[in-house]
Amino acid sequence: MERPATLHVDKPWGSFDQFVLNERCTVKILTCAPGRKLSLQRHRDRGELWVALDPGVIVERDGELLRPAVGEQVWLPAGSTHRLSCESETAHPVRVLEVSLGTFDEADIERLQDDYGRA
Repeated sequence: MERPATLHVDKPWGSFDQFVLNERCTVKILTCAPGRKLSLQRHRDRGELWVALDPGVIVERDGELLRPAVGEQVWLPAGSTHRLSCESETAHPVRVLEVSLGTFDEADIERLQDDYGRA
């Protein structure tokens, strides 16, 4: 299937040129409620870049607990164990911008530990 090289869109403030749309990456915003955590997981075919959007983000990566500042990036290589959690002391959910690089498939999640009976 042949695709146009770029998509050009004019806007009131100028324009943008789009070169690729979700070819080999997927972008999400993950939101975690206070005192909650995602499953401890890993992916075989993709790495993920997480960027903390709120204070109170906790990232577990290969057994190490990280508390990234707002705007700080955490790289999760393919095969690494990881999870996101939110401090129970915060009165608000926390968000992380996730950019997945590689082959994206929700079915590739290998859950190693899960509080919700999915492991």
